[in-house]
Amino acid sequence: MSGLNKGIHKVELAVKWDPSPTGQPPTDLDIVAATYLTTDPYGDPAYVVHFDSRSPDGTINLNRDSQDGKGFGWDEVMTLELHRLDSRYARVVAGVVIQQRTGRKTFVNVLNPGLRLREGYTTLVEDDFGGVLGATAARVAEFVRDASGEWTFQPGIHGYDTDPEGFARVMGSLRDS
Repeated sequence: MSGLNKGIHKVELAVKWDPSPTGQPPTDLDIVAATYLTTDPYGDPAYVVHFDSRSPDGTINLNRDSQDGKGFGWDEVMTLELHRLDSRYARVVAGVVIQQRTGRKTFVNVLNPGLRLREGYTTLVEDDFGGVLGATAARVAEFVRDASGEWTFQPGIHGYDTDPEGFARVMGSLRDS
C-alpha cells in the first residue's frame, strides 16, 4: 500500500533575526538550497539556489531576502516545491549561512535567530540555532526521495565553520555525526 504515502510536497523554510545594535555592521543570514542527482546523491550539487537566484525549473524560490534582519516577522523565506522536482533528483538539502563580509560572525553573535520549516500548517522544525552557536553555517533540512518516489524529511541541524561559497560545496556531503 505504498500508494497511500503522501510524502512531503511543498515546504517553506523561514529564518528571522534581530538587527545588529546601532553602530555595528549589519548581520546578514542567507538561506541556501541545493539539489543532488540520483546518480550522485552525495556528490556535487546539480544546482544551488540562494539570494538573487532560483532553480532552473522554478521549483525552489527565495521569496524574501534581508541583508540586515530589519524585516517584520520572518526576514528570509524560501519555498521548495519538492513534488514538482524532476525524478532525476534524489536529495534536496537546505541550510542557513552567515555572510562574513564585515568579519567572522557565528550564530552566537546573531541576535535572536530563529528558523521554521513547515509544510502547509504543519511545523516540521522550529529552532534557535542553539545547538550550533559556534558555527558560521548550518544545514537545517534534508529531503530524500524514497523508492516509491515520495519525498521524506530527515531532521537534524548540523553546523559548519565555513564561508558562504564553501558552505554551498559541503552542505550536502556525507559527514560523521
